[in-house]
Amino acid sequence: MTQTTDAAAAVAATPPAQRPRIHRAWFVAAVTFVTIIGAAAFRSLPGLLIDPLHQEFDWSRGTISAAVSINLALYGLTAPFAAALMDRFGIRRVVAVALTVIALGSGSTVWMTSAWQLMLCWGLLVGLGAGSMALAFAATVTNRWFTERRGLVSGILTAASASGQLIFLPLLSWIVSEYQWRPAAVTVALAALVVVPFVWLLLRDHPADVGLKPYGAKEFVPKPAPVPGAARRAVKVLLSAMRTGPFWLLAGTFAICGASTNGLIQTHFIPAAHDHGVPVTAAASLLAVIGVFDVLGTIASGWLTDRFESRRLLAVYYAFRGVSLLFLPMLLALVSSGVHLPMVFFVVLYGLDWVATVPPTMALCREHYGDDSAIVFGWVLASHQVGAALVAFLGGVARDVFGTYDMVWYASGALCAAAALMALVIRRRTAPVTRAP
Repeated sequence: MTQTTDAAAAVAATPPAQRPRIHRAWFVAAVTFVTIIGAAAFRSLPGLLIDPLHQEFDWSRGTISAAVSINLALYGLTAPFAAALMDRFGIRRVVAVALTVIALGSGSTVWMTSAWQLMLCWGLLVGLGAGSMALAFAATVTNRWFTERRGLVSGILTAASASGQLIFLPLLSWIVSEYQWRPAAVTVALAALVVVPFVWLLLRDHPADVGLKPYGAKEFVPKPAPVPGAARRAVKVLLSAMRTGPFWLLAGTFAICGASTNGLIQTHFIPAAHDHGVPVTAAASLLAVIGVFDVLGTIASGWLTDRFESRRLLAVYYAFRGVSLLFLPMLLALVSSGVHLPMVFFVVLYGLDWVATVPPTMALCREHYGDDSAIVFGWVLASHQVGAALVAFLGGVARDVFGTYDMVWYASGALCAAAALMALVIRRRTAPVTRAP
């Protein structure tokens, strides 16, 4: 027997320690929350880059949106492999490397002079690093450290991204307005680097590492041995999930979710508001307010997911989002006329709904795919980001061709209505699930 196997067996045999007053799982969740906040800086920047890069380099909005599109697509496509890598090498190592890659990609943009360099630095490097920091990270932590309160914890960790947007978006918009875009890119790089020591020193891969049971578990759970062949396993889980109907419905609804949030509002809301005479800093502040209510909505959604059927929650969330988008062109026209109250109403509603879809989607992945749910959710997240990438690119092209974003708002509203119907079609799972061979 190899030395590695002996060490794994020793860890597995470690007896559980006496349960502390505050379970260690909550500290791990807190570190994860702070980590996601630090990494969220990169998500606040794309919408702020479009106009400055267009003015400085004379690149079309479609070209700039293509780089954002690559970033969003890789953010999703990397996630399932990152979840498998966390099973192989541990959460700490994967997340620390991912944050370093984000810092390298964002910091390198200050020297770029050609569009291909934007696609390499912001599209490829930041996209790969961000994908390893995607919601699959939150799903992995939730699945390993919690057996109770999973919906609430997944909602809190999902809200961390919105909290990061709330913290960084006003700051980055002020930096872009006062000092141009390069200092903002450096700020993103530094924010990612600052979090690395917290991850390395405070995050732990599994409750068994500190001799504890997962929160709410009745029995001690030994730490599983490292799973080799991360890429092969991620593909096997995908092929297994693709043979089931719920996977395609979850992937389809989440693709529409990404199209209507990251791809549409996060990327194009600021330039669209600017088209109607709203200053960039004011538009960024509106987007930050969406982040405020996103935090509230996501935590509330996690609480609701522990108590109500996830399919019905998803249908309600997508229906409200679709209605909001259909009214957005009219609201932007009112803003250009000086009427701001209806836009505030939209910001509140859209914020509450922004990523409220994540906790019930995670819950449905756990319900249908058991131990493989983190990897399956990674693939579902990949569809989310592919949808976001497609609309991020098409939104920029539509603005170049038609001179307005109205068509994009209407089309996205119709897609959200379709997602609401798709969510209701997902069947309920009654039989137990085990890890795919």
